[in-house]
Amino acid sequence: MTASAEWTARDASTVWHPFTQHAQWTGDRPVVVDRAEGPWLIDVDGRRYLDGVSSLWTTTLGHGNPDINAAITAQLAKLDHSTFLGTTHTPGIELSEALVELAPKGDGPPLTKVFYAGDGSSAVEAALKIAYQYSTQTGRSRPKFVRLEHAYHGDTLGAVAVGGHDLFHEAYKPLLLKTIGVSSPGDRALGPDRNAKAIADLRAVMRDEGEQVCAIILEPMIQGAAGMLDYDAAFLRAARELADAHGALLIFDEVATGFGRTGKMWAAEHAGVVPDLLTCGKGITGGYLPLSAVLAAEHVYEAFLTRPGDTTPRTFFHGHTYTANPLCCAAALANLRVMGEQDVIGRAAALGDRLAKLLEPVGSNAGVLEIRQLGTMIGVEVAPVGARTGFAVCQAARERGVWLRPLGDTVVLMPPLTLGEAETDLLVNALAEAIDEVLA
Repeated sequence: MTASAEWTARDASTVWHPFTQHAQWTGDRPVVVDRAEGPWLIDVDGRRYLDGVSSLWTTTLGHGNPDINAAITAQLAKLDHSTFLGTTHTPGIELSEALVELAPKGDGPPLTKVFYAGDGSSAVEAALKIAYQYSTQTGRSRPKFVRLEHAYHGDTLGAVAVGGHDLFHEAYKPLLLKTIGVSSPGDRALGPDRNAKAIADLRAVMRDEGEQVCAIILEPMIQGAAGMLDYDAAFLRAARELADAHGALLIFDEVATGFGRTGKMWAAEHAGVVPDLLTCGKGITGGYLPLSAVLAAEHVYEAFLTRPGDTTPRTFFHGHTYTANPLCCAAALANLRVMGEQDVIGRAAALGDRLAKLLEPVGSNAGVLEIRQLGTMIGVEVAPVGARTGFAVCQAARERGVWLRPLGDTVVLMPPLTLGEAETDLLVNALAEAIDEVLA
């Protein structure tokens, strides 16, 4: 028995994995990761796999980056953890300053305050609660949120409520907030004028329901878990206009799209639009440790300050035990520093361009329905030739030394932003050969 088989058997006896059908788990021969270096995952048998999805869209600089390693080690020698409730610490302050400095600029209010959370879902939960409480403290309660169809914002109940991915969310509908879905500008079923149709849909919803809407929440420019549905920047500009016109807040969920994934620091920069609240996570620590944040505009923050004559507290009663953990903040600071020093955003934009060119022959394959891309976020949708076609393509790529993960029959590519040319060639060649093998 190989080491992988032995560890998989032990895993199956006690572990319950996320997003996993365990009736198929052992038969799928999961990779048992032992260590990692750069863009590579290495299993317990010593086999190497290119990490083609950045360990679920998180790794910006690759694994084992010496600068992030050193920053965490130095912080560990000083302070492992201290609550952010009633105390503060220097890494948390410095990271807030860095995030405000890096925040998107453009049409919309400057983002000046940072509220820390733990992961993407918890950042979205905080943003939703901030938006609703803001409405109650600036006029009257607005209990509704507007969301996109096919949206995904996480798996806690508030985040699920503003999602639109039935495969993930259908079972929980009786438990959820009441939200209003509008057409996705990335939905190709709407036809070639899908962006205009989605804008018209949003405009109609805000005309009819706007006084009850506390916030519009969007994944800017590309809906990741929906299969990388990219869309036109005009939709974001329309959302900003309509939110302002109806007194609602605009929330951009940049958990997946932030920190260079789209070829810019923030996806919002493609449209020149700034939201009232911006959630970020995943790549914030370079993929090392769980940390997320909500960046807020000053007018939102000020609504939570107690004023003379207030009879009820305006405090935002929300937080987590490990909010702004110093080790996480140290990792994030090092990641942002390296990204700036090594022009990682520019390198990510160039990587996206190169991937687009390498994927052109793949797109001509009759079995490839569509390739959707924004920067390094790529979805290759293949025609189903049986059950779990996307998974079969990923398994075939794995035999060629590349680890990928599908979203249904859409194979996702989202490599580390510092991927070299040889590894980029391997990534695309393995995908092309895997598609040929499976669809043949």
